[in-house]
Amino acid sequence: MKTNKLTLLFALTLFLSTHTFAQNFSKLDKSPMDIAAFPTSYKDANKLIKIAYSRPQLKGRTLDSLLTKGKVWRTGANEAAEITFYQDMMLGETKITKGTYSLATIPGDNEWTIIINKDLNTWGAYFYNQDHDIARLNVPVKTGSKPIEAFAMVFTNDENTINLNIGWDTLRLVVPFKK
Repeated sequence: MKTNKLTLLFALTLFLSTHTFAQNFSKLDKSPMDIAAFPTSYKDANKLIKIAYSRPQLKGRTLDSLLTKGKVWRTGANEAAEITFYQDMMLGETKITKGTYSLATIPGDNEWTIIINKDLNTWGAYFYNQDHDIARLNVPVKTGSKPIEAFAMVFTNDENTINLNIGWDTLRLVVPFKK
């Protein structure tokens, strides 16, 4: 009899403790966060540039239905993309002092405007303030041969230039940052 009571007490304690410590974790985000950095090697801890952004998916939609040409876009999903420079860099003719900034873009037919802005922790482009722009550069639109389902960014380099490559569907952009 004493054994049954102990077993019941143990089972009740176990039941209550799992409810007490149960967590309500959110489901996976539909546009998960990602980070691209240069140098791209995970073994190289001395990064020169890094970008954190969310990766929206096409899911049967077209870019024209997701982006408004001529209107500022957060360059990804959710929060505005944040780009960190670990040393001073140039975007076109503009010097960018090392630090963290937001990255926005303005889509166009033949070129996109790349915007480095000092505002951080902003949701989308709803609170974008052009007066806080640090640098702007127009880059030509290129077309890739294979569509990319999820918005993506990756860094490459050639000589003194670190290129931020942006791709989604067949859209391709190359944003050159010079050391």
